[in-house]
Amino acid sequence: MITTFAAALNAGLRTALEDDPKVVLMGEDIGRLGGVFRVTDTLQKDFGDRRVIDTPLAESGIVGTAFGMALRGYRPVCEIQFDGFVYPAFDQIVSQVAKIHYRTRGRVSAPLTIRIPFGGGIGSVEHHSESPEAYFAHTAGLRVVSPSNPADAYTMIRQAIALDDPVIFFEPKRRYWDKAEIDPVATDSLPLDRARVCIPGSDATLVAYGGTVATAVTAAKIATEEGLSLEVIDLRSLAPLDIDTIAESVDRTGRLIVVHEAPVTGGIGAEIAARITERCFYRLEAPVRRVGGFDIPYPPAKLEKHHLPDPDRILAAVDSTLAA
Repeated sequence: MITTFAAALNAGLRTALEDDPKVVLMGEDIGRLGGVFRVTDTLQKDFGDRRVIDTPLAESGIVGTAFGMALRGYRPVCEIQFDGFVYPAFDQIVSQVAKIHYRTRGRVSAPLTIRIPFGGGIGSVEHHSESPEAYFAHTAGLRVVSPSNPADAYTMIRQAIALDDPVIFFEPKRRYWDKAEIDPVATDSLPLDRARVCIPGSDATLVAYGGTVATAVTAAKIATEEGLSLEVIDLRSLAPLDIDTIAESVDRTGRLIVVHEAPVTGGIGAEIAARITERCFYRLEAPVRRVGGFDIPYPPAKLEKHHLPDPDRILAAVDSTLAA
């Protein structure tokens, strides 16, 4: 069936609630309102306010409470309303949630999923369009993932909830209204930590995740008209990284461009560039290029189109690497 990204997430959450009575949703305005993006629409009506819980506006309290429930055998799914609101919960996530398995020598797990709408492109105000994924990918003990399309949104949210590990689940908010076909009964989904080759190619490799995957695909289609063959990889998992899939591609193309909305400095692209340089040094025909946001706080809505990577900036990086 064809559905939006947001509706696919809703369907995935609904399936998880139906399959496991220990799954509980928690967040600000997720119940009666259905969430600011309506991702949890009708779920409280269908499952009750003891399983779809409207919380106070207190992110540290939300995650702390969910962490305690996870330790007692529940599988909580928290919603952080916007990316810039996650910082009050940072201590809970980094100091407590991420460390419990290691601290207890594997005797205690925290099956907790934290959903975070992230990134720009919707014209929001300050603290509503950030890209904090590198903070969490840097933190040992957390899985960090980001679907880019409705089909992956549906399967990956269910996979995340089923894991015994804590998962930071980044949802590209500008893709909430994208439509695509999902198969509710599919059983051949990729593992949560595997990247996907969206478009095969031979001249250069583009790696993206979340909201920039569609941008990279657009750039690759434009490049085709110019006689270039670009391979596009949807990273999907930011921690752990599927370096094997990227390395296999770069071994063939000899060139790599990494695209993300977050600032380039210290971003996921820097880690990928370092690892691929180590793995594929003698196969690289040019330095790894990175296309990302600029090293500034997220700009006002009227300027965000200049801040976000677009096909022109990606193709300029492609031209640069091909000219090297």
